[in-house]
Amino acid sequence: MDAQGRGRADNIDPADQWVLNPNTGEYELRLAPSAPQSAVPRPRRSAPRGAGAADVNKSTARSRTAAPPGREREVPDPEIPAPRRRRGVPEEPPPGRRGRRPGKKKSRAKKILLWTGGTMAFVLVAGAGAGYLYIQHLNSNIQSSPDDGASTGGFNKDKAINILVIGTDKRTGAGNKGYGDAGSVGHADTTILLHVSKDRTNATALSIPRDLIVNVPDCPTTQPDGTTKVIKGTDGVRFNTSLGQDERTPSCTMRTVTELTGITPDNFMVADFNAVKTLTTAVGGVDVCLAKDIKDPDSHLNLKKGTQHIEGETALAFVRTRHAVGFGGDLSRITLQQQFLSALMRKLNSNSTLTNPTKMVKVAEAATKALTVDSQLDSISKLKDLGLEMGKLNPKNLTFTTVPVLDNPAEKVKATVVLNETTAPTIFQMIQEDVSFTEVAAQKKAAKSKEAAAAAKRLEGTQSAASEVRVRILNGGAVAGSAQETLNWLQNDEGVTKSENAGNAPATLSKTTLEYAPDQADQARKLAKLMGLSGSALKPGKSVTNSQGLPAMTLTLGKDFKGAGVSLTAATKVPDSVSTSTADKVECAK
Repeated sequence: MDAQGRGRADNIDPADQWVLNPNTGEYELRLAPSAPQSAVPRPRRSAPRGAGAADVNKSTARSRTAAPPGREREVPDPEIPAPRRRRGVPEEPPPGRRGRRPGKKKSRAKKILLWTGGTMAFVLVAGAGAGYLYIQHLNSNIQSSPDDGASTGGFNKDKAINILVIGTDKRTGAGNKGYGDAGSVGHADTTILLHVSKDRTNATALSIPRDLIVNVPDCPTTQPDGTTKVIKGTDGVRFNTSLGQDERTPSCTMRTVTELTGITPDNFMVADFNAVKTLTTAVGGVDVCLAKDIKDPDSHLNLKKGTQHIEGETALAFVRTRHAVGFGGDLSRITLQQQFLSALMRKLNSNSTLTNPTKMVKVAEAATKALTVDSQLDSISKLKDLGLEMGKLNPKNLTFTTVPVLDNPAEKVKATVVLNETTAPTIFQMIQEDVSFTEVAAQKKAAKSKEAAAAAKRLEGTQSAASEVRVRILNGGAVAGSAQETLNWLQNDEGVTKSENAGNAPATLSKTTLEYAPDQADQARKLAKLMGLSGSALKPGKSVTNSQGLPAMTLTLGKDFKGAGVSLTAATKVPDSVSTSTADKVECAK
């Protein structure tokens, strides 16, 4: 197996030994016939129900060995297909077997698409899912790092999925030391938060600029000896220092993303420079489009205008270049990287890749060697499950976008950026609330439901003045101190002076609610506007008496409360100033 798996012993292509079983939709290893052996062969045994691929392979290999005198020669199981023929050799159908009907090819293609799932959603997951029959071999390729409690504990098949993909600038690997900063400890050079919706109809890939000024929180980190060391956080630093700097691990980057966006990743994946080179080579290269000639001595990229086929070193140069595109900064490079990933996904999702065992084997090898994953994703089995979930997504509903930012006003020479407080919260909230960035039929239908229409109607009508709003605030599941925080904000910033903190609610609520009497509808609409409450949060009922004996509404802060002044209404549309692109469209680098 070693000789056949690592090279081409006896002129055998390793990929030709993997044969698709139409009954399971999975590839199985078929070893070449061996020469007759002098030892007495074991009697043939039927493979037990549920036997693994390796058991079936061994049984099949024995059945092809010449039988000794006096013993009937064994016949391979007719339900299992024979090894793929060598290129250029005419195919001879087995005795008693009729040729496959044309309709089967479509069914097989669908099965391949299903079990390779992740090829449609994200490159690294795709490679792992495609090769999961290598279980022991590929598991040994995967490197893992503790999540140190920074994740949700791993993705769930019944919930939305958030995967943090980190590309480092570490120059390890053949040919990578020539790319400047050869001594880099491996910062978070390229970071994407991939959100896949709960119903798997859409996904959003949110790029986080490496030069974004953020607060990196304290980070408990597991040490090699099993002890935990808390790496002190730093305020007002570049996002890319959340990894590598001061021995920070990927779990520190996860905590930084949560601090920035309010979204806790389920898992992380880390890849270095070699990932781009090996993955593009494994799929046979990808096609990218350039709106102009690009020559960048820093990234070693030299390409002409138009469609270009790139792989290996050229692909790495393409995703690293920034001085020759756009405004010459990191934001321009992010756009280029998004275009590249779209091209790579289209290639992985094409029939030329999905139905080609040679390519899929190479992708599996390349991806698992390039991966460092968290401890919840440290096996091919787990990666395969994740890939299958992502594989339900249509690329046209995968949206690429970038965290909205502004030039840092504190700098004369613009080198870093800061969060755009006007539009960034909307982007974060849409992801938190699992709102699609693309037009999805299911969501359109839901928005037109009777329940949604009734909720929206509650917000229609006149609003009272803020000074006339009388409300009691209770904490029903929000972070401790939220009721007082909201009271201070309403009184000092919004002029709702007739408000009071009523302490803890008698029960915990998942959603924030505002209960009011019919004659308080004007007040309810005003408070809903100030707090960003949706119509579904308004609950017509009865008023209560406040501490002064006067009728008042009841505002109960639920688990969804995100802080005073933060809207609780999920946006349904990406702000016009935020640019997006989808994975199915070809865009040209400018």
